[in-house]
Amino acid sequence: MNVPFVSFKEQYQEIADEVRNGIENVLERGNFILGDEVKTLEKDFAAYCDAQYGVGVNCGTDALHFALTALGVKAGDEVVLPTHTFIATALCIFYAGAKPVFADVDEATYTLDPAAFEKAVTPNTKAVIPVHIYGQPADMDEINAVAQKHGVKVIEDAAQAHGAFYKDRRVGSLADAACFSFYPTKNLGAFGDAGMTVISDKGLNDMLIMLRDYGRQGRYEHKIKGRNSRLDTIQAVGLSAKLKRLDKWNALRQQAAGWYREELQNVKGVILPQVKDDRTHVYHLFVARVKNRDAVLEKMKDKGVGVLIHYPIPIHLQEAYRDAGYTKGDFPVAEKVTDEILSLPMFPHITREQVKYVAECLKESLQ
Repeated sequence: MNVPFVSFKEQYQEIADEVRNGIENVLERGNFILGDEVKTLEKDFAAYCDAQYGVGVNCGTDALHFALTALGVKAGDEVVLPTHTFIATALCIFYAGAKPVFADVDEATYTLDPAAFEKAVTPNTKAVIPVHIYGQPADMDEINAVAQKHGVKVIEDAAQAHGAFYKDRRVGSLADAACFSFYPTKNLGAFGDAGMTVISDKGLNDMLIMLRDYGRQGRYEHKIKGRNSRLDTIQAVGLSAKLKRLDKWNALRQQAAGWYREELQNVKGVILPQVKDDRTHVYHLFVARVKNRDAVLEKMKDKGVGVLIHYPIPIHLQEAYRDAGYTKGDFPVAEKVTDEILSLPMFPHITREQVKYVAECLKESLQ
């Protein structure tokens, strides 16, 4: 049996007619940029996140960059982030002209350690970006408390956690701003690149709208130096169709995670994802930990299982950030887990049989 890491076929079959009709309507009208469908998606997704406003952009990285800029982050400022995340979380800080300050993660959840965040705060700290990595929210109450104590803005990197709850509140409503990627593999994924920032402050919303569209108000009146980063109308068609089914598809991911737990819970040498009682996990990724990870990965690939690593190198050890002055050993928890993590196939329509096969291959590959 071959089990892909992700499959889009079943999702598309559910929405195909709706998407085709929607795209045909856009093509007939020719309203390709910031059309009505974008406005509808922004309104609906913001409401889904229990926020007031949504601003659609070209990608999740731009969503983070613009959120930092709208919150006043500039050259000379510092922004704290976990070192265990996708590099876009750090790059957006560079784009804003600020300095990234890395911090270690909690070994149980892989999210930002609030104590490590506070230790990283300096008089120059302007913002923090907790990452809801793999689909589980970070410790937002503790992080927000530290941020409030030090006068620091908080931006959720919710790129992997669409629809997750933290203490009965949706991600997207837990900070000054929240940023989402709609990259195709995400729980809510487009047919290409797309992203959105959700906020509940009208001033921030107005600033974000200008930042994504050349900094203008009206057609040729430019208030600030913005960029061209607009969510395409055609992408909004597909995202709206998927948004209607997001909770159902998240429930299917959670069901698949339960199957993995049934198969692997008593397997020696496998550490399964830990979920805190006060939040939900929407399993953008199902990440286990094993010793001799690289050897296990190759054995599983040989058996036809699509396994990946998210992410094998902490950002502070990436060559791109060599000039930041960090060295191996600075963040021991992140360095430990990144040597062991293994992402197993996960998508809403994965079958019980496929999960069982993946689990059997993992057991065999540990030997």
